[in-house]
Amino acid sequence: MTTTPDSADWRAANRANWDERVPVHVAGPFYDLPGFVAGEDSLRSFELAEVGDVSGRSLLHLQCHIGLDTLSWARRGAVVTGLDFSEPAVAAAGDLAAKIGADTARFVAADVYDAVDALDGRTFDIVYTGFGALCWLPDIDRWARTVAELLAPGGFLYLAEYHPYADLLAEDGRTVEHDYFERAPIVVDAPGTYADPDAVTEATLTVEWLHGVGDVVSALAAAGLRLEFLHEHDRGHFRLAPGLRVPLVYSLRAAKPV
Repeated sequence: MTTTPDSADWRAANRANWDERVPVHVAGPFYDLPGFVAGEDSLRSFELAEVGDVSGRSLLHLQCHIGLDTLSWARRGAVVTGLDFSEPAVAAAGDLAAKIGADTARFVAADVYDAVDALDGRTFDIVYTGFGALCWLPDIDRWARTVAELLAPGGFLYLAEYHPYADLLAEDGRTVEHDYFERAPIVVDAPGTYADPDAVTEATLTVEWLHGVGDVVSALAAAGLRLEFLHEHDRGHFRLAPGLRVPLVYSLRAAKPV
């Protein structure tokens, strides 16, 4: 496509696309819901180590999709709330919570930018955002301000995200084919989902944005949060040739001062 949807159109297009993904993701092997119900985990080992003990702590998962990561934190003792703009995803997350007996888990359907009002101004010990979330948000500064409002004093944001460098690479995992500093909307019209490329879908249009690591860190600092660490990891969704190591994932923790 050569045209870019306006503000209302990009949000509606993305929501329709994610709504349609939900039954594909619930039924397919990518998320393996039967395995999750049986006790399998969706969190990576470095996430568990970097977040630490969550027992008894309130945790908000922004852009939670169908709730596997949210409920993985609940299994570790956190009092969790998941928020996502897709009502079918929130419904699926609630069903999953019931299946595993996570009675205190709460899921709310709302746009991430509306989270403060949607949650009635409640604040949390931990705000968590997982992989593949930030690319769906056009305004990273507004996101950071929202996160800061959602955090209780002394609480922290934990973000684990695909490294923007990985978004520059071709499918071979070694050829740079995109501009790291391009900030214009990326409009894609393609069927299927990452979980099932062959799935038959009708809402095929999506709009995404690339946010550099510097953009994210600077936005959090401007919102008044204090960066505790920024780690880069060489494991992700590319298989690189032996001896080639580039950052594919990054994680950070930023605290709200008491």
